[in-house]
Amino acid sequence: MIFPVTVTEKAHAKVNLSLDVLGKRPDGYHDMKLIFQSVSLHDDVTLKLTSGSGNISVETDKEFIPGGEKNLGYSACRAFFRATGISNVDVSLSIVKRIPVCAGLGGGSSDAAAVLRALNRALESPLSTEELRRAAKTVDSDSAFCVSGGTALGYGRGTELRRLKPLMDCGIVILKPAFSVSTPALFSRLDSVKVKVRPDTDGLISAIEAGDYTGTARRVFNVFEEALPPAEKRTVEEAKSLLYDLGADSAAMTGTGSAVFGLFSHKELGRKAAETAQNKAFEAFFTEPVGYIE
Repeated sequence: MIFPVTVTEKAHAKVNLSLDVLGKRPDGYHDMKLIFQSVSLHDDVTLKLTSGSGNISVETDKEFIPGGEKNLGYSACRAFFRATGISNVDVSLSIVKRIPVCAGLGGGSSDAAAVLRALNRALESPLSTEELRRAAKTVDSDSAFCVSGGTALGYGRGTELRRLKPLMDCGIVILKPAFSVSTPALFSRLDSVKVKVRPDTDGLISAIEAGDYTGTARRVFNVFEEALPPAEKRTVEEAKSLLYDLGADSAAMTGTGSAVFGLFSHKELGRKAAETAQNKAFEAFFTEPVGYIE
């Protein structure tokens, strides 16, 4: 290989069409059952590879996002080098951020997955897709899904995956409230409350597989909404109500929040909804479903 090599990958955000937490595991993590969906909102991840001794540098275009060893992109580089045994390449990583942080949209995880894909492509594919996923699991839970994206059922810690048929074409509007949620704190709150309603995940899978948009939309649900502190819960409900008022067929929080998304059968209605919501104290994005990355 002739250095330097520069490669860029899109790192797509994700939403959870459903999310259920089944219980705490002996290892301290939680068993989950959730459906991931990639969307067109994305960061750009650019890697410059040069001959060297395994040095890694990371910079982002947002001052509040950590670079260096604290960035998941750095962890992804290290995971790739461990998996391949490669030690004679230096990596300069640059990330252009568009995905809101601390929002349940998987921005950092998707960046890490994009780094793994970019390294694999630049270095002539030493790892299979499954090997990339195994490397991603050592970075964080959502990165395993983000390697290939698309539509998938996640179970176990969310790192075990089963590919589903692609979500039917629709608009997805994302609203980001001003607050952020602590993921460990929300898991702890969920452990201490009696969950009254759980998502019909199996029914949602059947609807997706059948291409049934109406059946899919009416089964969108996130169990974490029941564990939100009162003020945050009110804000999430306001965001959901706004989406419904603007024509959404369903709405839910994604991940541990605080972002809320709505499905729109008509994309033009979704675009107008995003424009309107932008003026209602929310950061708003119009997106679309994204298929699998092969």
